[in-house]
Amino acid sequence: MFAIPLTEDAELRPLEVWQAAEFFIHIERAREHLNRWIGFADACPDLASARAMLQRYADRQAADSGRIFGIWYRGTLVGGCMFPHFDDQSGTCEIGVWTEPAGQGHGLITAAVGHLLDHALIERGMARAEWHCDPENERSWAVAKRMGMTAEGTFRSSHVRRGKRHDMQLWGILRDEWIAHREAEK
Repeated sequence: MFAIPLTEDAELRPLEVWQAAEFFIHIERAREHLNRWIGFADACPDLASARAMLQRYADRQAADSGRIFGIWYRGTLVGGCMFPHFDDQSGTCEIGVWTEPAGQGHGLITAAVGHLLDHALIERGMARAEWHCDPENERSWAVAKRMGMTAEGTFRSSHVRRGKRHDMQLWGILRDEWIAHREAEK
């Protein structure tokens, strides 16, 4: 299996179905933290549903319409990133991330997102990448901002999470903007 170093102590690797038990243990540690911002943990209340989620992403990978990766810090799965939406025909994708508190503050999400943006916008030649987040989730939109994305608007009352309506902020970056951002960072 391949691994992309993120820091001296961390790496980005594919998150696959055979890792469902490790994934579920991680979700259990992160559940309350994640549920504050996204429905990701609620979608995995048990090992079978965690395995099913990883299988859905394996199916998306086979169809070239999505993919999921884990972030391991000092040998422990502490978060990840994904392409929940990847449409080669339209040239657009969405990047999503999550982490438990042990994975915060090390630059892991920012480094992982850089690899996903490189893959989508440079290697695959997509025109646009999107980032969706709760406008109150400052840590999330701060990553989008660090990556050179532009805040494009807020979808008010766009979805229900845990019985309450929430807004969703949309950030985006175009291929040429990402290339310029990378060059400026060198």
